[in-house]
Amino acid sequence: MTTFAGRLRLGVNIDHVATVRNARGGDYPDPLRAAKIAEEAGADGITAHLREDRRHITDPDIEALMDGLSVPLNFEMAATPEMQQIALRHKPHAVCIVPEKREERTTEGGLEVAREENHLAHYIVPLREAGCRVSIFIAADQRQIDAAHRIGAQVIELHTGAYCDAFAEGDTATADAELEKMREMSRYAHDLGLEVHAGHGLNYDTVKPVAGFPEVMELNIGHFLIGESIFRGLGPAIAEMRRLMDEARN
Repeated sequence: MTTFAGRLRLGVNIDHVATVRNARGGDYPDPLRAAKIAEEAGADGITAHLREDRRHITDPDIEALMDGLSVPLNFEMAATPEMQQIALRHKPHAVCIVPEKREERTTEGGLEVAREENHLAHYIVPLREAGCRVSIFIAADQRQIDAAHRIGAQVIELHTGAYCDAFAEGDTATADAELEKMREMSRYAHDLGLEVHAGHGLNYDTVKPVAGFPEVMELNIGHFLIGESIFRGLGPAIAEMRRLMDEARN
């Protein structure tokens, strides 16, 4: 029997607060301050991606977030020895393994778990043993879900970018097809015993269909909320996203 528990969680990605800070140097705006505002506005967790080139979040940011948060930290990282050691030193609540290329502006697609299955299976063992919940960021593809399950990941996060891009371009047929694929793969992953999350590119116009999938337990949203905060303020921007998510779920 398929069962579901708990409300849909919202993880707020604060990477692009650091992007603004780093554009000029110095220490303003502070990602930790943004994370604390997000907590107060209804975020259930904070996501931060420590990239190899440190283009936004930095090592001191991770230390400050670990020390200052009262909600869980979801530490996004590439599957490199350096990032594994950083994660093992801090032991965040969750680590999300993502693909990473130096030339990309942001994460462009899901991780190729099936191709790197042996490496990733060994890579996540010490993370799980340290008590971190291991998530794998993948496309809504059965082959990748099966591989994530085999390597021992507890969570998959479905890449919603293709759906959001099609919606933005007015390509309704493609957007609907991507939604249906995510709906089917959310159900498939849940039935395997994986916890299902989703994120990338979601905004007020695209969030409700994904939030309505009963198998999805968490959405991770960042760039849109940081951008919208310029006009609304960060707290109100997050509160509105929280309202839309709850409306879709209920």
